[in-house]
Amino acid sequence: MSDLYIELLVKKKRTATDTILKTLLIALTVIAFLAGLLITPLALIVFVGLLVLDYFKLPGFDLEYEYLYVNGELDIDKIMSKQKRKRVGSFDMKNVEMVAPVKSHELDYYRNGKVKVVDYSSGEENANVYAMLVKDDKEQKMVLFEPNQAILDDMRRIAPRAVKLY
Repeated sequence: MSDLYIELLVKKKRTATDTILKTLLIALTVIAFLAGLLITPLALIVFVGLLVLDYFKLPGFDLEYEYLYVNGELDIDKIMSKQKRKRVGSFDMKNVEMVAPVKSHELDYYRNGKVKVVDYSSGEENANVYAMLVKDDKEQKMVLFEPNQAILDDMRRIAPRAVKLY
């Protein structure tokens, strides 16, 4: 028996809010630096604080999600600025209650705030986004992601009643 291994990379669409926040953060850093040089040296302390904030926050504006599907287990990593990688979720098909297109009526019961929604999709309007309902030890989650057909076919092979492909 051979293992099924699928890797899929999805780039998150940059929103207008992301662009505004990134520009504002950089502008504040430059203003604090200039104020430190020209007005008061105390502004250099604010400048250093903003540099630290920039270091941690700016990579978060350039996101990609990597889906790694191996034999019924889906691992999702968040890649920030093509430099930092962080595992954001690992989901086993044994714990999945349902996989369906995000606009499906099968998910209507879960849309009224009863479950926590985590979005690992690109944010594109015409993307093929699916919702996966997963039961953890503590809570139930709705994971939004963009699988390809091979991932969906294998999920359906493993859990035919839980996966709705329409």
